Amino acid sequence: MSSLQQFSLGGKVAIVTGSSRGIGRAIAEGLARAGAAVTVNGRDARATRIVADEIVAAGGRSLAVVADVSQPVDVERLTEITLAEFGHLDILVNNAGISPYYKPAETMTDAEWDDVVNVNLKSVFLCCRAVGRFMIAQKSGRIINMSSIAGKIALPRLVAYCATKGAIDQLTRVLAVEWAQHGIRVNAIAPGYVETDLTKGLRENPKRLEGMLRRIPLEHLGKPQDVASAAIYLASDASSYVTGHILDVDGGWLAL
Repeated sequence: MSSLQQFSLGGKVAIVTGSSRGIGRAIAEGLARAGAAVTVNGRDARATRIVADEIVAAGGRSLAVVADVSQPVDVERLTEITLAEFGHLDILVNNAGISPYYKPAETMTDAEWDDVVNVNLKSVFLCCRAVGRFMIAQKSGRIINMSSIAGKIALPRLVAYCATKGAIDQLTRVLAVEWAQHGIRVNAIAPGYVETDLTKGLRENPKRLEGMLRRIPLEHLGKPQDVASAAIYLASDASSYVTGHILDVDGGWLAL
């Protein structure tokens, strides 16, 4: 097999959570272009269907499943529908995440904390557990969790977000060690600042944006496709000896 052929995902089936927009959408579309059949997931039915339909229109195979992945019942249904449609499941990308609160830690409410933890962390465990059971029986699989540079550095006023991303790094490592014997590779991607809806406020504030760009050696924000390329690598045979790794896609931020 040539080096380029190792990146092919032909015949593989993937679930990408939170893939109706932003980074998740780019990953779903990227995996599909690489040959995988993709289950697109989101909480907005229309947006989720649009992404799946566009993948099909481009010649790929896709399924839209509306589900709240912070809920165990929804996660089981998402997994079951994918298996019923495609017959097997090879790749799980846990991308669903939120960061709606920018405030001092002492002002964060219990409800706000639970909101972030449920979507950013609990959902990752629930999906890994549900899909992991199938992959263990199958004796193969690739799981990619979406972390962040916020899992390694302190970002003031984002205490819950940083805490969940640090936890994802450890969840990734533990599952990689536990499930290696079953032929399952578990890795994570830690993006820096990427041009998505979550960074719109930053990009529209010239002073904040200028300060941010000075902190990034490559001097520009990332694009969703940059993260999608990393996901294709980790989902493919090109990374067959990589597990328990947190891949930084940050323009050099953490190198400083």
